[in-house]
Amino acid sequence: MDMSKREIAATAARLVVEEGLEYGPAKRRALREMGLPSRTSLPNNDEVEVEVRDYIQLFCADTQPKELHALRMLALEWMERMSAFRPHVGGAVWHGTATRLSDIYVQLFCDDSKSAEIALIDHHVDYQPRTVTGFHGEQVEALSVHASSLALGEDIGVHLLVYDLDNLRGALKPDAQGRTPRGDVTGLRRLIEKDSG
Repeated sequence: MDMSKREIAATAARLVVEEGLEYGPAKRRALREMGLPSRTSLPNNDEVEVEVRDYIQLFCADTQPKELHALRMLALEWMERMSAFRPHVGGAVWHGTATRLSDIYVQLFCDDSKSAEIALIDHHVDYQPRTVTGFHGEQVEALSVHASSLALGEDIGVHLLVYDLDNLRGALKPDAQGRTPRGDVTGLRRLIEKDSG
């Protein structure tokens, strides 16, 4: 990674950790903050993630593990509530870089795309339907809720991304680093136990 990309990644990482921005918006804002042209070559998400981990290690090592644990527990709670839809958690909560400013992203794999929404309605859960970019760059329906975290003392955004059941196989292919990009309830429980041990 050349020096300007590393600087962009480091600036983006600060924005991710301190302001809770997603990687894409953080990289674009880093360009603006650094006074670079909008066509400047950007670091990829893996390069930003390396800088996020470094930033957390330097500036948040005393608080981030507890925050991550609280977010993983909240994710587990929502995954158990939505267990009929084969939930998988991804993003910063799964990869261990989440802080109290991070949202939770849970992918649901449904036989019927409306069934998850009906389940929320049946349980009187207030949600906001929206469209977000999915894990293959496609537009995906998301059901977003504000969930209270007692451990953090604040509401956290939980986004339930609705996929067809057919998408599940592709969702578990290793990422560019060879990691599993998301995990089911059992996988998340293992991470929580490992963090607690």
